[in-house]
Amino acid sequence: MEFRAVLLGIILASSIAGALAGDPSPVQDFCVADVNSSLFVNGLACKNPKLATAMDFFFSGLDKAGDTGNRVGSNVTLVNAARIPGLNTLGISLARIDYAAGGLNPPHTHPRATEILTVVEGSLLVGFVTSNPENRLFLKSLNRGDVFVFPVGLVHFQFNYGKTPVVAIAALSSQNPGVITVANAVFGSKPGIDDGVLAKAFQVDQGVIEDLKAQFK
Repeated sequence: MEFRAVLLGIILASSIAGALAGDPSPVQDFCVADVNSSLFVNGLACKNPKLATAMDFFFSGLDKAGDTGNRVGSNVTLVNAARIPGLNTLGISLARIDYAAGGLNPPHTHPRATEILTVVEGSLLVGFVTSNPENRLFLKSLNRGDVFVFPVGLVHFQFNYGKTPVVAIAALSSQNPGVITVANAVFGSKPGIDDGVLAKAFQVDQGVIEDLKAQFK
């Protein structure tokens, strides 16, 4: 009887966890974020819906190219609940991604969102890698109008292999998808991960790790 009760509890907990996966579902028409609130909640606090206006659901500027004059040659303009307060609790966000010729959106993950990307102008090489132990690479060349999906949490990238700029639009299944750029996290963490740990993990000399860390200071 005790075992059955424990088993029932595990099944119930698993069901609840599955139901709560992803952003919580709204329980009202909208919950416009109160950007001035000091209340700390999972998401953003709501303001009085009677004070909401059309501007709370509006953003202007995705027609403007982002600055790609950086080391990787790409720029992400993210439109999330911090920029459109009306997105709060709706479980979605949007991004414009600009790539210079040879530009890269380096390997990264979104811990809280699946991403669906479409190429607006130009061509991209995109890919994602599955989890251990297979670490299988899914790779595809995309042209204007093509669409590709990056499953939630998996490492992925986009590379402009051409000689002209590329523009893409991505939708993400969270109001705050988060981003972890692999190289920045590993070699640019604060405080830094011990050189010996990284040298063993990557099977290289510590001098290589020191050089890599210097690039991410």
